[in-house]
Amino acid sequence: MEWRGRRGSRNIEDRRASKGGAVGGIGGIGVIAVLLIGYFFGVDVTPLLQEPAGGSGATAELTQADIEAGEFVSVTLADTEEVWTQLFRTQLGREYRPATLVLFKGATQSPCGGASGATGPFYCPADRKAYLDTAFFTVLETRLGARGDFAAAYVVAHEIAHHVQNELGILGKANQLRAQSSQVDSNAISVRIELQADCLSGVWARTASQTFGTIDRGDFQEAVTAARQIGDDTLQRAAGQRPMPHTFTHGTSEQRARWFMAGLQSGQIAACDTFSTNDL
Repeated sequence: MEWRGRRGSRNIEDRRASKGGAVGGIGGIGVIAVLLIGYFFGVDVTPLLQEPAGGSGATAELTQADIEAGEFVSVTLADTEEVWTQLFRTQLGREYRPATLVLFKGATQSPCGGASGATGPFYCPADRKAYLDTAFFTVLETRLGARGDFAAAYVVAHEIAHHVQNELGILGKANQLRAQSSQVDSNAISVRIELQADCLSGVWARTASQTFGTIDRGDFQEAVTAARQIGDDTLQRAAGQRPMPHTFTHGTSEQRARWFMAGLQSGQIAACDTFSTNDL
C-alpha cells in the first residue's frame, strides 16, 4: 500500500501526547503484555494502564514511530472518507458524514466507557468517533502474525465500517436488539455486526484500489490474513482455550476472511447484509 506523501484527514483527534511515555507506571513491554491479557481474555485492564492519581500529567514527546503511525492512520482515514462519500452518493443516493478518529496511547476516555489498548480499536456511536491505540499495530504484527501496511489499514477500515453502519441506522437497531436479548443471543447479533463491518471493509478496499491505484493484490492478502488472525476461534486457541462458539462476538477466522472477500469481490454495500442470511 502506497501511503507516504499522500493527503491526510482533518478528522484526527490526537491525544497521544497527553500523558507520560510510561502509562500508569508500566513500561512499554509491560503495556504490550497487559494489552494482550485484556485482548485475549476479554478483561478490562484500563485501571492498570491509567496514570495514578497525582501523576505528573506531563506532555509526552512522540517518537518517530508514533509520528509515522499517525500519518499512516490519517492517510487511511482520508481514503475512507473519499470512498464512502462516493459510495453513499452512487449506491445510496445520500450524503456521508465522516467520523472522527481518536489516537491515544495507553488509555483515554470515551462516552462508551474507558478506552484502552486492552479493549482493542473500537467505534463509539455516542460521539461518532473511532478509538485507536496504534500500539495495536505492533500486537497485530508481532504477536498475531498479521504483517504489512494494509493489515493495519484493514483495522482502520473495519472501525470506520462501524461508523457506516451507524450512518445507515443499522448499528443502533442491532445494539437495541442486543440489549433486549440473552447473552448468547446478544453475542450472535454482535457476530453479525462485526462480519458486516468486515464485508464493508472489503467494499472499501475494492473501491480504494480502483480510485487511488495505491493497493495491489498482495495488500488484499494482508487484510485477509489479518481478518483470519483476529477470528474468535483463533484468538481463543492462542489464549490456550478450546473455542466456544456461544461466546464468539466477532466471528470465526473463516467467516471474517470470507465476508471481507464478499465485499471485496462485489464492491456493493447491498452484498453485506449479514442480518438476513442463515449462512454466516
